[in-house]
Amino acid sequence: MDLIADILLVTGALAAGFYCFVLARRLSRFTDLEGGVGGAVAVLSAQVDDLSKTLAAARSTTGASQDSLEKLTQRAEEVAQRLELLVASMHDLPDQSDPAQASERAWTGPESGTVPEPAGPIFSRRARTGTKG
Repeated sequence: MDLIADILLVTGALAAGFYCFVLARRLSRFTDLEGGVGGAVAVLSAQVDDLSKTLAAARSTTGASQDSLEKLTQRAEEVAQRLELLVASMHDLPDQSDPAQASERAWTGPESGTVPEPAGPIFSRRARTGTKG
């Protein structure tokens, strides 16, 4: 009985040793930097470094673009204000092509005490053509 127990014990130890040998080979291939997961981790680490550098460059470019855009926006707002003032001042000028409109625009209202004369007749009759019938 002791002999059978010793044979089973030796067989189990040999099987465990063979199992450990197979696992050691798989683990060495798994952590190999050329084709295993270790290589994939190394490649991903390099890509993360490249992306970090690219992100830093993009942030600096974005900051410069933002500053430039803020300056241009401020300048555009100033120009828009000046244009609004110019358009408002153009409404105050009399129209030189139509004297009737120029006289209407020149009239300031009943406070001035004067009422402008109309440029032409207000009502006029048209001649009828044709006969009654």
